[in-house]
Amino acid sequence: MNTLVILSHPNLSESGSQQFLINAVEAYEQVTVHHLESQYPDGKIDPQAEHELLKRHQRIIFQFPFYWYSSPSLLKEWQDVVFGGEDFYRQQGTILKGKEFGLVLSVGVSEKEYQAGGREAYTMDELTRPYQAIARHMEMIYLPCFGIHQFAYQSEAKRKQLLIDYQYYLTGRQPASLEHRTNWLVNELRTTNLESLPMELSDKIEAIAVDLKDRQEVLADLKDTLAEF
Repeated sequence: MNTLVILSHPNLSESGSQQFLINAVEAYEQVTVHHLESQYPDGKIDPQAEHELLKRHQRIIFQFPFYWYSSPSLLKEWQDVVFGGEDFYRQQGTILKGKEFGLVLSVGVSEKEYQAGGREAYTMDELTRPYQAIARHMEMIYLPCFGIHQFAYQSEAKRKQLLIDYQYYLTGRQPASLEHRTNWLVNELRTTNLESLPMELSDKIEAIAVDLKDRQEVLADLKDTLAEF
């Protein structure tokens, strides 16, 4: 699964949350981070080049700060230019048909405010309807929105969890079931370069991977038993 992150942020170097996210996936060869403002500083987007990028990836992610319930202006321009061709208006299906599409949004307001009765009054799903409509038009598989709320105030523990959740969102199998997440985590642990770690930590990681695999087999047996009923 190759993932294309179409990132739009006008001040990327000054964004702690975006730098954190970029560093979180820099070791993943299957993830391409495509920063629009760096690629097109003059704002002149090359639609053909963008089409080729889209064709080479199976999961497409729009990643941006949620400015006034929308994206930075260059991402909107990207949509107007790139989605304007006939490849996106075909009866037999668009070039994005069957691909996955998701949103990674950095938000300055706490998650609890995005609900009826909260400060923002509407949920993130309601506010991102236009992107859901894009996915529907393109016949893509829409993924649940990945929101990052008040990154600057997050604890170290919460950021560690964010790192894992973000890595999975970009590289793991969807939907994110317990079985899929466990398989992904076992693979991540097994592909870690243990030689670069202290012996005690290396042994601990290997033990965790074995334990997870054993638990997964137990869950699989339980699932088969339940299926028989």
